[in-house]
Amino acid sequence: MRSTTHALKEWAVAVDALESGKTIVLLRKGGIREEGNQFKVAQDEILLYPTFEHQQPDLLKPEYAGKVSPVESGWHPETVRIGAWAKITDIFMVSYEPSVKALLPYHIWNEQFVSDRLKWKHRQPVYILLLRTYKLAQPQFVPYRPEYAGCKSWIDLVEPVSIADATPVLSDGEYNKQATAIRAAIANPRSDQLQIKA
Repeated sequence: MRSTTHALKEWAVAVDALESGKTIVLLRKGGIREEGNQFKVAQDEILLYPTFEHQQPDLLKPEYAGKVSPVESGWHPETVRIGAWAKITDIFMVSYEPSVKALLPYHIWNEQFVSDRLKWKHRQPVYILLLRTYKLAQPQFVPYRPEYAGCKSWIDLVEPVSIADATPVLSDGEYNKQATAIRAAIANPRSDQLQIKA
């Protein structure tokens, strides 16, 4: 039986969008406590671990902002639902602002979020991840542990989660179509792409 403990922490609203096939894109620069103070990808098969503490509705497109209820600093659920795993198929390190902005139609964040990501640690590139997401055969509920906390992207769960018999959220054809369009947008950003809505 295939299983893993390696998980990527991401806003719950983004995890939900990946799990429901609304997006295949994440934009990352890493948390404050990243190893070496920079985002890195060590494994390409990961569990999607939803977080709630730092979600900000004003950084999301309107159709996603309403799905977020801000919580107090330090708040966390007693158990965390893991409903999907993903294979990271592409990793782009992008510093060219038009290329990052050309991706607006393909993810859940708004222009302010993109601008903030570009400005924060401005000498470091934005990491653009394309994720092929798979729904677990049965969602798993893992107890929250203090070592999972903090501004870091990667955690290893204490107990492995089975990824056997998971089903792809998107068909091969649909995933490849979206990935191809995103690759083209990064390589050849055009101003007219910014008018398209996700």
